[in-house]
Amino acid sequence: MDGGELTATLEEAGLSPYQADAFVTLLELGSASATDVAQASSVPDPRIYDVLRGLEEKGYVETYEQDSLHARANDPADVLADLRARADRLQTAAEEIEDRWSRPDLEEHRVSIVKRLDTVLARADELIRAADNQVQVGLTPAQFDELADALETARENGVNVKVSLFPELDSEPELPSTDALARTCAEARYRTLPAPFVALIDRSWTCFAPHGDSTNQYGVIVNDRTLAYVVHWYFLSCLWEVHETIYTDRREEPPITYVDLRRCLRDVEPLLADGVTIRTTVRGYDTDTGREVTRTGTITDVSYIDDLDDSKANATTESITLLQLSGKASLTIETDDGEVTVGGWGAMLEDIEAIEIVITALE
Repeated sequence: MDGGELTATLEEAGLSPYQADAFVTLLELGSASATDVAQASSVPDPRIYDVLRGLEEKGYVETYEQDSLHARANDPADVLADLRARADRLQTAAEEIEDRWSRPDLEEHRVSIVKRLDTVLARADELIRAADNQVQVGLTPAQFDELADALETARENGVNVKVSLFPELDSEPELPSTDALARTCAEARYRTLPAPFVALIDRSWTCFAPHGDSTNQYGVIVNDRTLAYVVHWYFLSCLWEVHETIYTDRREEPPITYVDLRRCLRDVEPLLADGVTIRTTVRGYDTDTGREVTRTGTITDVSYIDDLDDSKANATTESITLLQLSGKASLTIETDDGEVTVGGWGAMLEDIEAIEIVITALE
């Protein structure tokens, strides 16, 4: 680094141009009178005394009288410590700026559009770790590896996690091991075609980003139940319903837990037709008050409207399709306090919007 570069750097460190020039000159001269420093630098004679005293106040030089004012550079230890501390602060500031740019605080925003997939994944990681009830996520095996720790944390917290895996464009992925899936989700499926990244958390948060080869690179992070419900149906129809199950921890015997009323309805309808008594505990929200409630009783009926035939309700089929459940779908439970109707995500007509249904006994 030449003298000019050193002078410019000292200016960036907080010295004035004259102070930086005078200090570099003193480093070269060692010790000199104020007049000699002025002559060897660009500092005007009338300013040299104020400049040297300013440097002394900052700890860069020491002045002394010897017929006239003289100055010499101080032991550089303190100066070096100050410069290095400034460098550390600048480095820390640079890292903080980068972090705040790539991971903005989105808590107060209902909709945030970001530029980088990394930002979407980082926010999804935070939301998954903080989840209370349910996570649905569609992602590549590489993205699964990035979020595996967060998904495992969610599972340890009792959250129901569904994972849909799909490949990147023109690649054969190595799917996670059964052990890895067992630690991170309740069920996993595999779609053979690429798809966008999507994560749904607690029926409220949606994180979305196009697949890596999309011409438009962006991400969307939304805190809105209505949009989450729309994306939930995309997840069911495009990433879940028809694809191969590669892992499940679902039990065949009670207790059997559901976070999706329509999945529960499919399973219990044939049992009701066979005369099985189905005991259940439902946790959800009272649709009138919004308060969380828990009801225990016996499932006595299922109801759904087949969109292919609006007159069809309370029908019995060998296999109910997702299309048949795309409209109104509910369970009726007989409790000690009377009959209660239970709907799924977004329920408005029923008494309860279920967030968890547990089949406790089959008799």
